[in-house]
Amino acid sequence: MYKNYRFGEMRFIAVILLSLICFSLKAQDLNARVQLLSPQVQNTNKRALDILETAIRDFLNGRKWSTDNFLSQERIDCNFVLNITEWDGSSNFKAEAQIQSSRPVFGTGYNTTLLNISDKDFNFTYTEGQALDYSDQNYINNLSSLLAYYAYIIIGIDYDTFSKMAGAPYFARAQNVVNNAQNAAFVGWKAFESMRNRYWLAENLTNKAYLPIREVLYEYHRNGLDVMAENQSKGRKYIFNLLPQLQKLDKQKQGSMLNQVFFTAKADELVNLMSQISPQERIRSYNILSEVDPSNITKYEQLKKTN
Repeated sequence: MYKNYRFGEMRFIAVILLSLICFSLKAQDLNARVQLLSPQVQNTNKRALDILETAIRDFLNGRKWSTDNFLSQERIDCNFVLNITEWDGSSNFKAEAQIQSSRPVFGTGYNTTLLNISDKDFNFTYTEGQALDYSDQNYINNLSSLLAYYAYIIIGIDYDTFSKMAGAPYFARAQNVVNNAQNAAFVGWKAFESMRNRYWLAENLTNKAYLPIREVLYEYHRNGLDVMAENQSKGRKYIFNLLPQLQKLDKQKQGSMLNQVFFTAKADELVNLMSQISPQERIRSYNILSEVDPSNITKYEQLKKTN
C-alpha cells in the first residue's frame, strides 16, 4: 500500500513538473507591465479602473503574438502607462498612453530601450467585465486593436534588433490592424489625421524606402551594443560610425516618423555612449545629432562639455 501511494505521489509530481516545463517552453511573448492613472478624472471608481488594468495586462501577456516559443526569461519587457483624461463613468474613455519596450544587451545586465512612444489618442470603450476579443481578420473594438497594434510593433522592433528584417511579419500584422480600423470612429488610424500617428508608424515600418533605417537598428544593437561586453571601445566606435549614415538617411527622409521614434528611444543612450569618446569625435557626434534630432538638442549639449 505504501509503495503504491509513493508511486502515485511521484507520478503526480512528475506530471506537475512536466506541465511546468511545457509551460516554460511555450511561454507567451510579452512581459507587459500596465499602469492606469487618472489624476484628471473626478470621483474615480478605483475598482472599475483596477479591473480594466487587469484586463489589459491579461490580454497582452496571455496571448501568443509571435510564431516562436519563448522561454519565460526571454519574454519582451514592455510598459503601458495609460493616463485616463476623460471618463463618463460608464464605458467611454479618453486616454493618452506611453508605451515602452526594451531588450537585454548581450553579456551585460543592461537593458536598452527600443521603443518609447506617446500616443495622445488612446481612446476606447470598455464595459466592466467585458472580454477583450481580438481578431487579425477584422476590427472588433478599439481597445483590443490598440493593444494588438502595439504588441506587434514591440515584437517587430525587438526581432529587428536581433536579425536583419526579422520584424517584417509583425510590422505587416500591425499594418493589417491599421487597415482593419479604417472605418473605426476613433482617431489615430488614418493617414490624413496626422503625420505622427499609428498609420504612419506602420507605413514607415513596412515601406521599403525605410529599410535602411531598420538596417541601422540592427547594426546599432548587434554590432554595437552587443559587442561592448567583450570590447567597449569597439562597440562604441561602431555606433559612432553609424551616425553619418543616420544623417544621410535623415536628409533623404526628413521628418519621417520612424526617425523620430528611433531618436526618442535612443537620445539618452547616445549621449552616454558618445560622452566616452575623444573630444573631436564628441563634437562631431553633437553636430550630427543636433541636426538630425533637434527636439533633443538640450540633451546633446552635454557632448560639447570637456571632460
